[in-house]
Amino acid sequence: MDFQNRAGSKPGAGALMSHSESNVARRERLRKLAMETIDIESDPYFMRNHLGSYECKLCLTMHNNEGSYLSHTQGKKHQANLARRAALDAKDNEGNHGPAARASTAAAAAARVKKNIIKIGRPGYKVTKIRDPGSRQFGLLFEVTYPEVTDETKPRHRFMSAYEQHVEAPNRQYQYLLFAAEPYETVAFKVQSREVDMRPGKFWSHWDVDTRKFTLQFFFRNPTRSYAGTGANAAAANTHSHINPLNPYLTSPSA
Repeated sequence: MDFQNRAGSKPGAGALMSHSESNVARRERLRKLAMETIDIESDPYFMRNHLGSYECKLCLTMHNNEGSYLSHTQGKKHQANLARRAALDAKDNEGNHGPAARASTAAAAAARVKKNIIKIGRPGYKVTKIRDPGSRQFGLLFEVTYPEVTDETKPRHRFMSAYEQHVEAPNRQYQYLLFAAEPYETVAFKVQSREVDMRPGKFWSHWDVDTRKFTLQFFFRNPTRSYAGTGANAAAANTHSHINPLNPYLTSPSA
């Protein structure tokens, strides 16, 4: 067999690589070079997920191994997104010259980082039923423990109407008390949809930084008896006495 006139071939060698094979070989060379020269851990867009694969937070792509991710960083899509992100950052920094502006930018960056925090589970909690011996008001004492939060983090809480949640079928007789603190999951407690006594001493919360325990106590208002009256004034008084400010959908305990 005559190999003399085959350009670039030697006796015993295969044919020339096709265009697709050449691209595969080029990407493999770039991948090996990148793994030798690039510190992948310092890449702000590199992330390992809970499935064991890798993600590019800039392009929202998934990769099976580090070599695939590095090959992606050398591609047109990632480079174009890097240029677009740099242009947006430059535009945002045009008017930021003072300390206040820089602090605002740092706070916004910190807020963006917090969104990527992986939840580590539910906090420990303890719920105790209490009663005021003087007014005979029924109440609840919540103790939620967050041992892994940072010193700058302070737990938050709020009441949520049954019509705001989508886990259970809405029931106007109940409302939900939510506690949240990163990196823990938000927990919710189902309580009666009665008016809460917001007066000082009846409703209070405390965050103990040393023990990492958040405490919240509140009492429900006792049902208000309607006084003898006639006309629109008596009707208005009875209506307002049953309004729950934390759950406006419940206008009467007997409804």
